[in-house]
Amino acid sequence: MNPTQPWHDVALSSQERARALLAVMTLDEKLAQLGSYWPRPEDEPSGDVAPMEHAFQEGRRPFVEAMAHGLGHLTRPFGSAPLRPEVAAATLASTQEQIVAASRWQIPAIAHEECLTGFTTYLATVYPAAIAWGATFDPDLVRRMANAIGQDMAKVGVHQGLSPLLDVVRDYRWGRVEETIGEDPYLVGMLGTAYVQGLQAAGVIATLKHFAGYPASKAGRNHAPVSIGPRELVDVILTPFEMAVREGRVGSVMNSYSDLDGLPAAASRELLTTTLRERWGFEGTVVSDYWAIAFLDLMHHVSPDRAHSGAIALTAGIDIELPESDAYAHLAPLVASGEVSEDLVDRAALRVLTQKAQLGLLDAGWSAQPPAARAGAAIDLDSSGNRAIARQIACESVVLLANDQHLLPIPATTHARIAVLGPCADNPRTFLGCYSFPNHVLARYEPRATGVEVPSLLSALRTELPNADIDYQQGVPILDPDASGLAAAVEAATGADLVVLAVGDLAALFGRGTSGEGCDAEDLRLPGLQGGLVEAVLATGTPVVLVMVTGRPYALGAYAERCAAVVQAFMPGEEGGGAIAAVLSGAVNPSGHLPVGIPRTPGGQPGTYLAPPLGRGSDGISNLDPAPLYPFGHGLSYTRFSYRDLQLSQHEIATDGTLTVSVLVANTGDRDGQDVVQLYLSDPIAQVTRPVRALIGFARLDLPAGASAVVDFEVHADRTAFTGVDLHRIVEPGEIVLSVGHSSEDLPLTARAQLRGPARRVDNPVLTTPVEVHHQRVDVA
Repeated sequence: MNPTQPWHDVALSSQERARALLAVMTLDEKLAQLGSYWPRPEDEPSGDVAPMEHAFQEGRRPFVEAMAHGLGHLTRPFGSAPLRPEVAAATLASTQEQIVAASRWQIPAIAHEECLTGFTTYLATVYPAAIAWGATFDPDLVRRMANAIGQDMAKVGVHQGLSPLLDVVRDYRWGRVEETIGEDPYLVGMLGTAYVQGLQAAGVIATLKHFAGYPASKAGRNHAPVSIGPRELVDVILTPFEMAVREGRVGSVMNSYSDLDGLPAAASRELLTTTLRERWGFEGTVVSDYWAIAFLDLMHHVSPDRAHSGAIALTAGIDIELPESDAYAHLAPLVASGEVSEDLVDRAALRVLTQKAQLGLLDAGWSAQPPAARAGAAIDLDSSGNRAIARQIACESVVLLANDQHLLPIPATTHARIAVLGPCADNPRTFLGCYSFPNHVLARYEPRATGVEVPSLLSALRTELPNADIDYQQGVPILDPDASGLAAAVEAATGADLVVLAVGDLAALFGRGTSGEGCDAEDLRLPGLQGGLVEAVLATGTPVVLVMVTGRPYALGAYAERCAAVVQAFMPGEEGGGAIAAVLSGAVNPSGHLPVGIPRTPGGQPGTYLAPPLGRGSDGISNLDPAPLYPFGHGLSYTRFSYRDLQLSQHEIATDGTLTVSVLVANTGDRDGQDVVQLYLSDPIAQVTRPVRALIGFARLDLPAGASAVVDFEVHADRTAFTGVDLHRIVEPGEIVLSVGHSSEDLPLTARAQLRGPARRVDNPVLTTPVEVHHQRVDVA
């Protein structure tokens, strides 16, 4: 690089450097910065890892052609084949050197990777799935995890991560529920923003997805049309994205595949420019989901050809086409003819180059050799520190749903005969999400391999309960209709003192599993023959601890009352086996709370807790009751927590005022524990229908036995805002109800307040509820 060029001058702002470079570039060079290339192994096995991937293989441009004028992004240089980290890092460095050498201005590419359950590459830590993060209600822990992920990515030369996913669950049948943080926009926004902050603090750009509407697809089908109203869009779907943009200062956003009321998100200027940039002040880049621009003509049929798909997407506000240059590679003739303004190309290219300047890619001293490769040592992407974080998230995410017979915890010294049954008991891949490297890529090479160490639940129980007489039988597979092992499972249950029955999901892609992208469900019955296995084991009369290892909630109403205990583990990652076993033995006091409700019946969907009165059960109106078996926010412990002394700092505030909600929480049990205190808002009378209640604040507390704490929630009037009759977001005067408790349905304390003054339009609202915890010891008897 020539250090005398102005774009190399670090004394200038990133945008000034980018403008200087843009001014000397040709149209072809600018368009090249809007594209990408996906280096693929020549001996790649069958099985798509992106939607309709096979359809785009024919006619791919070779690498030399793709980078002839430069390159914006490199797609998944680590995450496409099982390469050791040292090999992948060296390969990426060599690729970057080729890109720089071929470019007139010697501009490296931004390398991006998936990172939802950890850095999606061979031998890297597999953290719990995002739905498990939701069960922790622990933003600080999610921030720590994301920072660890970012540090691993940065040290091998990766610049951008395609996470987090901020889709708010609207239908449990959707296959990508496991990738979401839950069904409440505030929970999703808080934890998603924490992830953004953690990843970007490590120097890696975070990418919000999928913007917007994707989780509300009809019948929970992947890519299906989305037909929701403007209030649901703004008040539910967009809220977490706004939080991560305004509060997290996220660097990138990815569009949704779906159409929203007939207009594909990739073609929506209202979403990608007006809302994202003009209203929220977003300054980063918008990247397309893989082949989403091509889908405008191929799937949505809103464009006559690929070039015009590119024109539509560029106009709407997509800056970079992933995973490969396709539509944008055909834009030059449209620019030359005047059909597409070169100003739009300049707008997008400036954003890309500005980001490259921020990443140091335009610095004169930039090196293709990443820090870890320069060190010359082996690269460890699954360190003990990573595994400790993974273990803590897994432990905090396990939810004790029921323990009616007080069978749990199982004493570690027990000599009982325990039948460990079910297809999730000895298959560690069931702990891993669909975007984990073992399930996403490695399964196509070695179906049973995990790369990193992932102890099974069976193995962990044998370690946790060394004196127990443990007999294992699978019973039935997760999905295959093979009942040949059912009799052996029933026999083992009959001869046991206790059964631990682990059933659930195996994550994969596009119908190859029971959960994950393209693995949608017709209803919420357990997959395959697992329901029959549960019934047969319960029929033996032996006490059953039902352990659900799943990516979505399944209907448990047919079984729960006959189980001694029910435990929910949402794809808890590589340390999941040990975490579940520790909860069962009592070595870990369960503290997870549900980020989604657990349905009672398999039909009557969709239905989440965030609904107005007629979205809930209604006597005399419908014979269907959507009430959950276990509600959002529910989670039990081996100790007891009591709530009392709910106080409001004032009972009247202005429509732009603030009040403090205080509550005393006490651990009245005989062992230390953690609780999640939840604050809900109800708006009894409003100009439009409002949710019966909505989460507006929460705090995770660590309380020793006999200890208590006062929790203060600072509630601004903006936290009551909603989209009114005229489709503007407003704060309306009137009565509000504030409730505190253990879940969305277990709310022992309630207080009322009045908002006084005129209705107020809110364009830049307060989006969060600050919390302060004051620990104390009192007599809690």
